[in-house]
Amino acid sequence: MTGLPAAFLDRPIAHRALHDLAAGRPENSRAAISAAIEQGYGIEIDLQLSSDGVAMVFHDERLERLTGARGLLGARDASELSALRLKGGDEGIPTLTEVLDLVAGRVPLLIEIKDQDGALGADVGPLEKATADALRGYDGPVAVMSFNPHSIARMARLAPQLPRGLTTDAFDPEDWSGVPGWRLEELRAIPDYTRTGACFISHGWRDLASPRVAELKEAGASILCWTIRTPEQEAEARKVAQNVTFEQYLA
Repeated sequence: MTGLPAAFLDRPIAHRALHDLAAGRPENSRAAISAAIEQGYGIEIDLQLSSDGVAMVFHDERLERLTGARGLLGARDASELSALRLKGGDEGIPTLTEVLDLVAGRVPLLIEIKDQDGALGADVGPLEKATADALRGYDGPVAVMSFNPHSIARMARLAPQLPRGLTTDAFDPEDWSGVPGWRLEELRAIPDYTRTGACFISHGWRDLASPRVAELKEAGASILCWTIRTPEQEAEARKVAQNVTFEQYLA
């Protein structure tokens, strides 16, 4: 099992890169990524899959919130998505390959593979393959994670050399419409840590007092957390977590 590189623990990680709409830097944009690199922060990004099988750096399944377009990201090909303008900026949706070229190993890159099953189930594969293909040959500090353990189990087979982890949470049903209650209860116990060969979790910061988090930390797991929005939250989270993912202030 590959451990989490020290670079992921020695500097805060900018959530969806160092985004700030007032400064013309939409989340997951090249501008936000460049700003994080300039400040020396680690970077967290999200991946969704285009209709032609390209890993795109974008958080939502749908386009409305972040672009002027409507509909599912997965209904458009990479060239169409690259041509859409991100709200609050002057650029399109980047591909993972473009982001890797931009970061070029200068800061650690934490990649969240967004759930493609729809209910955190086993219908995964194409986005994981696109991610592994794009990362082949990349030699900077990089790690992958997902809320869907099936995604990380697939990454273990496709790219066993990459450090991988689970994005975890209290899994409150109010925050997870569309996922059956039994599945949320199952995931709450973080049962897949060993099976997936994970070396870290990134846990919802308000639930860091969970006994399961303490158990994993005691067993040697690296503990990251999401998403910190104030210095006070950061101070509280760091009582348990070894590093924070942050936004809306400078950690």
